[in-house]
Amino acid sequence: MGSLMEEEVEKLRKEKRIVVAVDESEESMYALSWCLTNLVSDANKTKSTLILLYVKPPPPLYNSLDAAGYLFANDVVGAMEKYGWDLVNSVMARAEAVYKDFSSIMSVEKKVGTGDAKDVICGAVEKLGADILVMGSHDYGFFKRALLGSVSDHCAKHVKCPVVVVKRPRD
Repeated sequence: MGSLMEEEVEKLRKEKRIVVAVDESEESMYALSWCLTNLVSDANKTKSTLILLYVKPPPPLYNSLDAAGYLFANDVVGAMEKYGWDLVNSVMARAEAVYKDFSSIMSVEKKVGTGDAKDVICGAVEKLGADILVMGSHDYGFFKRALLGSVSDHCAKHVKCPVVVVKRPRD
């Protein structure tokens, strides 16, 4: 009896919420393209909302005095913030070029977070009520992954929805 009720709830569900983590890399744009081709399509009768999530790195910690003992100028801080937003706009424009042919069959939301990518992504997935998380893989080797950690590994262990990690084929 319980499984029949769960099936009915799934049928009543009108919208699938798919979060795709995007960044400056070709791997993330490939993951977005893969998601559109394999998870969002005309054949899929479920209305989908694609949520593009970009995570800005946290602002650098700096002393208000530079090495020479001068105050760090506000225009330098402002320039760094502007650069961060220019990067966000550039990534979102690249993503829009990838999803534009699919925009008639889905709605798109763009979200920007700031902080450690793995923590921001996990928090956003929960807050946004994602049904699935799609991420690209940078395919780091063992030592680099051990040193830097893997955002996709962390997310796969900590989010409550399915996670699809898409590897870009080697050329």
